Amino acid sequence: MRTRGRRPGESDRTLPGALLPLLAEPLGRIDAERVRAWLADEAAKRPTHAALAFRLLRAFLNWCADRPAYSSQVQAGACSSKLVRDELPAKSAKDDCLQREQLLLWFGHVRQIGNPVISAYLQTALLTGARREEVAGLQWTDVDFQWKSLTIRDKVEGLRTIPLTPYVAALLAALPRRNEWVFSSLTAADGRLQEPRIAHKRALVAAGLPDLSLHGLRRSFGTLCEWIETPAGISAQIMGHKPSATAEKHYRHRPLDLLRSWHVKIERWILEQAGIEQPGEEQPAGLRVVTA
Repeated sequence: MRTRGRRPGESDRTLPGALLPLLAEPLGRIDAERVRAWLADEAAKRPTHAALAFRLLRAFLNWCADRPAYSSQVQAGACSSKLVRDELPAKSAKDDCLQREQLLLWFGHVRQIGNPVISAYLQTALLTGARREEVAGLQWTDVDFQWKSLTIRDKVEGLRTIPLTPYVAALLAALPRRNEWVFSSLTAADGRLQEPRIAHKRALVAAGLPDLSLHGLRRSFGTLCEWIETPAGISAQIMGHKPSATAEKHYRHRPLDLLRSWHVKIERWILEQAGIEQPGEEQPAGLRVVTA
């Protein structure tokens, strides 16, 4: 039974794993033709899972080929023949992203989500450009309301500190402090939010917006930064992208106050497109919709 990631109307029972049809086969019978037939069948039903399963299978067979106990049983070329590669689903980069003119609808419906934790999580993800688990993993000790900073557990660098902008500060200040997690949950085993996608999907449908993944919110932040001509290095540092140029790696050290001056501008511009006034520094809890 699955308790996470279930979508509305989806069965409670999980589907068999993509590699299950091969598990009953003796190692010596997993040849190129068997892999090709299996991959063609799986790719037609769930291409992304099929591609991942194929990579796992290839790694396993390579591991077996390097072990004397199994090397004689492995079929050479089981995963490397051209016929097999032709069945492999092509990789396609996702490009889901909120457009400027969609911000009004997105904020309008996300702010109406009945669970305030999920609503705040989604808005924080968009306005910080942080990764899904970086936002979900925020603890109250990571939030500094006095000096206006967020400490994020970066999957690349370990930790990074970014500005706590006025609107995000207001969102977080309004959340209940039920445990150590900023985005807490009364039902999750570890006490923190686990699955915001379902509520997000419903908000998108209600708003009439195209499907948008949680990572698409991160992609949206980076794209929307360009509207106010944010220096690429500034947005990359806020988002936690590794520096790509020599100057960025060795000659740029941006203090938090410099990042804040840009991050506040970015937030203000995004909120303006959504018809929301950015709270002042002196009133972090005041959120007021601008009415024309």
